[in-house]
Amino acid sequence: MIAIPELQPAAIRIAHGTIDPAFTASPQYVHEGLSARLGVPVIVKVETVNPIRSFKGRGTWVALSALAAENRIGSDRPIVCASAGNFGQGVAYAARALAVPAVVFASLHANRAKIGRMRALGAEVVEVGEDFDQARVASEAFVAQHGGELLVDGDDPRISTGAATLALEVTDAAETRALPYPAVVSVPVGNGALINGVGSWLRVAAPGCRVVGIQASAAPAMTLSWRASRPIDTDSAATYADGIASRVAIPRAVELMAGRVDDMLLVTDEELRAAQAELTMELGITVEGAAGASWAGLLAGPRPDGPALVIVTGSNV
Repeated sequence: MIAIPELQPAAIRIAHGTIDPAFTASPQYVHEGLSARLGVPVIVKVETVNPIRSFKGRGTWVALSALAAENRIGSDRPIVCASAGNFGQGVAYAARALAVPAVVFASLHANRAKIGRMRALGAEVVEVGEDFDQARVASEAFVAQHGGELLVDGDDPRISTGAATLALEVTDAAETRALPYPAVVSVPVGNGALINGVGSWLRVAAPGCRVVGIQASAAPAMTLSWRASRPIDTDSAATYADGIASRVAIPRAVELMAGRVDDMLLVTDEELRAAQAELTMELGITVEGAAGASWAGLLAGPRPDGPALVIVTGSNV
């Protein structure tokens, strides 16, 4: 679908025009209450008003459309993935639109509402393993034995290309002065697809903007990996915020972070819960734990010297 190399600005712009409109043009505005709290203008990007209630629909739409165009998936060639819930919903939504079977592996402890929604969207959901990463290993074994196309969140740059389109919408609005240009963006990090996409776009469209990733202190694999410039796994990912609870670093995602990420911060589950509650109250919408990471990072880190971008990544609690 995209002839230009993924994560290049032209590819991101093209991708934006191909994504199902249900996922684009999401609400974005300067929030007065959060701005007063932080002491700088706070731009809120709400990625929950769509069929899967998360930003994942952007990247999965781009990736599956490309795989279908390459004849790597089809009516007799399923798409297979592992997911804590939101990524799987995005895969299931795009697969249904493309008439492609979807098989999603999720842990035995995955969010029940997310499991139900993936099945409602037509995916076959296999519940296995004690956490997301064990489910991911099971998805790899399934493809090796039964075939299908394995899609790993954070590994295929086309997922990040789609995710980058949310940052494109912010800077397009800034260009028309509908929003200020962000001086810092605080990005929840699980497998790294979102921050690599956002960082790719902002490096060109807002080069002065600092791109800061936020993880739970109990699930720091990608933070440790970024700091060491190599994949580092952890023994556990014991955070309640299931959307960023990954203990195995994706090597390709770690590689892509170089030059796109300025800093990585860790926040406690207590800070995540407080940020989740504050966003829910201030915005009047449901905010899931992983989405609270964006605001928690801004509160925990050094106060920015210019406008800050908060990405509300999902509302599946």
